[in-house]
Amino acid sequence: MNAQDGITPEIAEVDHIVARVRAAQKAYEASGSQALYDKAALAVGWAIMESTRNRALAELAVETTGLGNVPDKITKNHRKTLGLLRDIAEVKTCGIISDDPTTGITEIARPIGVIGAVVPSTNPAATPANNIINALKGGNAIVVAPSPKGVTSCETLLSFVHAEFDKLGLDRDLVLMIPAPGSKAKTQHLMETVDRVICTGSQNNVHRAQSCGTPAVAVGAGNVTVIVDETADLTAAVAKIAASKCFDNATSCSSENSVIVVDTVYDAFVAAMAAEGGALVPASDSDGIIARLWPDGRLNRSVIAQDADKMLAALGMSDKVPEGTKFLAVEIDGIGPDHPLSGEKLSRVLALYRAADFEEAKSVASRILAHQGAGHSVGIHTSDDARAVALGRDLPTCRVIVNQAHTFATGGSFTNGLPFSLSMGCGSWGGNSIDTNLHWRHFVQTTKIVRETPLNEPRLDEVFGDYWAEAGQ
Repeated sequence: MNAQDGITPEIAEVDHIVARVRAAQKAYEASGSQALYDKAALAVGWAIMESTRNRALAELAVETTGLGNVPDKITKNHRKTLGLLRDIAEVKTCGIISDDPTTGITEIARPIGVIGAVVPSTNPAATPANNIINALKGGNAIVVAPSPKGVTSCETLLSFVHAEFDKLGLDRDLVLMIPAPGSKAKTQHLMETVDRVICTGSQNNVHRAQSCGTPAVAVGAGNVTVIVDETADLTAAVAKIAASKCFDNATSCSSENSVIVVDTVYDAFVAAMAAEGGALVPASDSDGIIARLWPDGRLNRSVIAQDADKMLAALGMSDKVPEGTKFLAVEIDGIGPDHPLSGEKLSRVLALYRAADFEEAKSVASRILAHQGAGHSVGIHTSDDARAVALGRDLPTCRVIVNQAHTFATGGSFTNGLPFSLSMGCGSWGGNSIDTNLHWRHFVQTTKIVRETPLNEPRLDEVFGDYWAEAGQ
């Protein structure tokens, strides 16, 4: 195979890898059992959760990507994997998974085949591990396509996975990756060659995944907005917002980007925020923040996902805020392309809006989502649950996180019912085919055995009786 045949060496390399993975998957499925699939998933879980390896992966991720911090990546690798393993522990993904005598339908779980997973540099170990576990749980094999900065982390993760596979006699070719150097051409060809694409990352990658010709599950952009109303427990709300905003230096798509505070508690919120290390930047100084955060129209790499001291230095704020400042809250009232603070910032910087009341706060949140982040999630700190329901009824969002630290809650938590995941579907609002957290069900398909049942055909008057009474025949 050569360029004269229309096949470049890098495309041939991808074809070779996919062929190996496809052969491994066929053998895995042929000998498949729930016990085998569960064992393989647990092997990957231990590959990333074992404490020495977890720390090595976290340190490597920060070193090679320059994003986030080691302690929080360790926590993320551990909790996201543990939560996922809890979620799937009793899930049946092999053989008959339902048998309904009323409908006469028996449902059999079947693997999809070879999964191609495009993963971001923000979570270069946790996200691929999550995808690999779900893939193997469903009887699939998987090829991972990391971002350029995530290659080393992914290589190391796979070395740990393969070491666990060797203990169990599992085929290493069940889990492979596109080797360095990565390229758009390699990733594109992978997406066109596999049986399903799972894509988490930039919206450019998402668009390419959803137009590659292979069935794809991709997720939308985050730009989390949180409302704090006059009924909220301010101390608890601010503590949760601060912890969430600062976690892993705001690398998560679920990090708060804007907070909208109702006027009657605004000053108290600012005071509580100061106690949690949040420094207020008045609107009069916002232009200086914008100029340094987007010096050339792009987010400043010296600011995004950095520790507080580095972030403050890059923004020229080190000597303008109290000692111990953990994040900045910049007062703003504008929304849209001409107001970049209203969008995602990937840094320890919040946009802070002031609203007259809850209805105005809801309107501001809706306008922010219309600008960026539609479908992903919003949050609210309140004692009035009806207001959370109102957000879910009226805003273009798939999740309303109530009285929780948003980063820890959106992707599943041990204190809420969402499935653990690092990838959140955003529905039609975000241009996605799913409106749920990515989970095991997206990695299997089913065959239905359909049997004849007794006749169940209604009479016309049973269907149209009420309609005829109102509208006539």
